Amino acid sequence: MGWGATDEELAAPYPGEELVPDGERGATMAVTIDAPPGKVWPWLVQMGWDRGGWYSWDLLDNAGRPSADRVHPEWQDLSLGDYVQAWSPATRTGVDAWEVAALVPERFLGLRGLTDLRGRNLDPRHPRPAAYVEGLWGFQLKALPGERTRLVIGGYQAVRPRWLQQVVFYWFYIPVVWIMQARTLAVLKRNVERQTAPPVVEVPPAA
Repeated sequence: MGWGATDEELAAPYPGEELVPDGERGATMAVTIDAPPGKVWPWLVQMGWDRGGWYSWDLLDNAGRPSADRVHPEWQDLSLGDYVQAWSPATRTGVDAWEVAALVPERFLGLRGLTDLRGRNLDPRHPRPAAYVEGLWGFQLKALPGERTRLVIGGYQAVRPRWLQQVVFYWFYIPVVWIMQARTLAVLKRNVERQTAPPVVEVPPAA
């Protein structure tokens, strides 16, 4: 659950703890991208079923629709309180799944999911019911020397009743996060670096 992350990143405080009351720290995974944060940020902003996808295994989390392989200007309008859609096998369409709960351009994007056990969205401004699932999925960008970026994905989670949290975490959360999120990091690194790499200039052979 610490794929690619350093010991310091695993132990350091992560943004958004206050957004999930009584939540526990989730997985922390990371990758270094050879591009500045300003080049990585647009790829995060355009995530979502009805936008650029999730850059993971599209057959599993995007109904087979290919994730974006370039930055789309028309998908760069994201604000606090907006909802990011995910594919729902039950409805066979996109549903509002993640609320934009934190948004600091080129530094941090926090997506919060809060539902009852039937998957219906709950209002975070109201008291939590006895049974619910809540999580913050965070994307933190840290500028590194040499025009590079450290992308750290982490967050917090809470499942009630508490006995259900152990079931969800060990039998669902760990395998899904490992398979899907490691892929997201690898694809983001590949796509960003490919788009920002300087063009290769072919020099004609000497006569």
